[in-house]
Amino acid sequence: MLDQPRQDIAGEAPEEILHRVFGHPAFRGRQEEIVRHVMAGGSGLVLMPTGGGKSLCYQVPALCRPGLGIVVSPLIALMEDQVAALRQQGVAAAALHSDLPEEQAREVRRDLGRGQVKLLYISPERLTLDGTLDFLSRRDLALFAIDEAHCVSQWGHHFRPEYRGLGLLAERFPSVPRLALTATADPRTVEDIRAQLGLSESPVFRGGFDRPNIFISAAPRESERSQLRAFVKAASDGTGAGIVYCGTRAKTEQTAEWLRGDGHDALCFHAGMDPEAKRQSHRRFARGDAVIMAATIAFGMGIDRPDVRWVCHLDLPRSPESWYQEIGRAGRDGLPARALLLYGAGDIALARHRIQESPALDEQKRIERARLEAMVSIAEAATCRRRILLRCFGEALGPGDPENCGACDVCRDPPRLFDGTVPAQKLLSAVLRTRLPSGMHFGLGHVVDVLRGRVTPKVAQFAHDKVKTFGIGADLSDAAWRGVARQLVARGALDVAIENHGELVPTEAARPILKGEEKVLLREETVSAATPRERAGRGSPPAMAGDPLFDALRTWRKREAEVQGLPAYMIFSNETLASIARMRPQDAEDLAMIPGVGRSKLERYAEDVLRIVHEVD
Repeated sequence: MLDQPRQDIAGEAPEEILHRVFGHPAFRGRQEEIVRHVMAGGSGLVLMPTGGGKSLCYQVPALCRPGLGIVVSPLIALMEDQVAALRQQGVAAAALHSDLPEEQAREVRRDLGRGQVKLLYISPERLTLDGTLDFLSRRDLALFAIDEAHCVSQWGHHFRPEYRGLGLLAERFPSVPRLALTATADPRTVEDIRAQLGLSESPVFRGGFDRPNIFISAAPRESERSQLRAFVKAASDGTGAGIVYCGTRAKTEQTAEWLRGDGHDALCFHAGMDPEAKRQSHRRFARGDAVIMAATIAFGMGIDRPDVRWVCHLDLPRSPESWYQEIGRAGRDGLPARALLLYGAGDIALARHRIQESPALDEQKRIERARLEAMVSIAEAATCRRRILLRCFGEALGPGDPENCGACDVCRDPPRLFDGTVPAQKLLSAVLRTRLPSGMHFGLGHVVDVLRGRVTPKVAQFAHDKVKTFGIGADLSDAAWRGVARQLVARGALDVAIENHGELVPTEAARPILKGEEKVLLREETVSAATPRERAGRGSPPAMAGDPLFDALRTWRKREAEVQGLPAYMIFSNETLASIARMRPQDAEDLAMIPGVGRSKLERYAEDVLRIVHEVD
C-alpha cells in the first residue's frame, strides 16, 4: 500500500482524474455521460457488462465531488481487492466489513473521523446499522454507489435480503446521488432494482451487454474429459487463468484432481471446503498465478482478475443471467477469451424437477421456468447464440450488424438441420412400447438398444426384442439417438424422471408429433472432442508470452507483487505490459502516455520499468 494515499483531490475535472489517477486517456462508451450526470447530483442505474468500466462511473465522480464516497459491496474479497487497487493508484480508500480485525476497524474509523478517507467500501449489513447511518448523516457525502445491484432484486439470481434495506438511503440522504450498478439483469430485475432503491424516476444507463471478445460455444456432453482437455489446450495462452464451473462440490474436487494428473496447476473451490483451504485457493487465483480453478458458483462475484482466458461449464446453468455473469469473468482485459458450455438431457430434466419441487411461490417458479427454458434455447440454438443471449437482456444486435456474429460456434460452423419427425416418432414410440404394465418406463440406454436391435440381457428379459420398434433405428448411431432424445427433452416432448433412475416419459407435447400433426426439425449431431482455437474479438494482445520484454516485465511484476502482497494485475495489467513491450518507452514522459499508467504508478514504478526496457533493448 502507499504510505500516504491522497484524499485531497476533490475539485479536479473528471478528465483530469481519469488520466492522472487511472492512467486512461479518455472515457469509453457511456462512462462520460454517467459521470457528468452524477457530478450534477443525479442518481441512476447503470447496466454495463463485466469489463465495461462500471467502477470508473462512480470512482471518478466520487473523487471529483467534495465529501466521502460510499460504495456498497456484497463480498469482502471484492472490497479488499478494489481498495488495494485504489491505494496503488494513490487514492485514500478503506473498507469496513465483518472480517476486519477490531484494531484495523478502529483505525479506519479514526481516519474517517479525521476526514482522511475519500472512498469507503462497506457491506450492506454494516452500512444500515443505526450508528453508521448517524455518523454518515453528520458528514459531507459525495455519493452512494451500490455495486452488484442485482443482489437487491428477489427475482435476481444472487438475491441478498440485506440489500433490500438499502432503500432507506433515498429517505435518509435525499440530496446525495445514488448510483446502482450491475453487469447482469433482465428487464424484470431492472424494474425491481429501481423500485427497491427509489430510482424509478431516475434514468437507466445501458452500456450494452455484448462481449464480442468472448467466443461462446456449447456442445452436448459426450466425452466430458476429452472435451475439456481439448478446450483447455485450445483456449489457454500459458499466462492467464481458467475456470471450470461444476454442478456439485464433489465434481469440483474430482475435476481438479484429474486435471492435476494431466499436469495442470488445478485448484478447487466450493462452500463446503475448510475455510483456510478455500482462502488459499482464492489467494493463489487472485495473485495472478496461471492456474485452473474447478469451482461451484460459490466462486462468484469476488473475482476481479482481468486475465481469465477461458470459462467452461460442465453442467447447464440455471438461467442466462447466471451463465452471462459467470462467462463474463473471462476476458475482462478486453483481449480474446473463450467460453464453453457442456450439457445433457439430464441437466435439463433435473433443473425442471428442482423448480417443480421447490417451496417457492408459483410466480417465482414461473419466472425460474422461463429463465431455464431461455437457457435451454441458448444451449440448443441452431442460430446465433449471441443474439439469443442478448435478447434475454432486452438487447439486440443492431440492424447493420451481420447475421453472422463471428464470435460463436453456431455462426462459425452453422449446424445442419433436417426433418427429424420420423426419428422423433420412432423414439417416442419405442418409449411407449417398452413401458411395463406397472407404468414403469426405461432409461435412454435401454431404449436405444431396442431401436438399434440389440438383444441385451435386459432386452431379452422384458421381451422387448418382440415389440414393433425393435431394430427400426439401426440406421442411426447411438450418439445420434442420444441427440434426438436430448432435443426432444429440450422441446418438452420428453421428460426424464430423475427420481426413477432417469426413465424417459413422454409428455402431452409428444402427442401431436406421434400423430404427424407437428413437424420436428432436429440438428445433426457432430460429436467431436476437438475445439479449434478461435481468435475472436476486436483484437489480439500486441505482445504476449515469448516476447523477451513482455516476459521480463511479467517476471518483475510478479516479484513486486509478492513483496507488496498484492495480486500481480494490480501493479500493471497484461494489457499495459503488452503496450509497454510494443511501444518501448524511453523516459517517464513516454511511459505516462501508456494506458493504465497513472501518476501514482508512474512515480512508483517508472525507474524499474524503464531500466528493464533499456536492459532488454
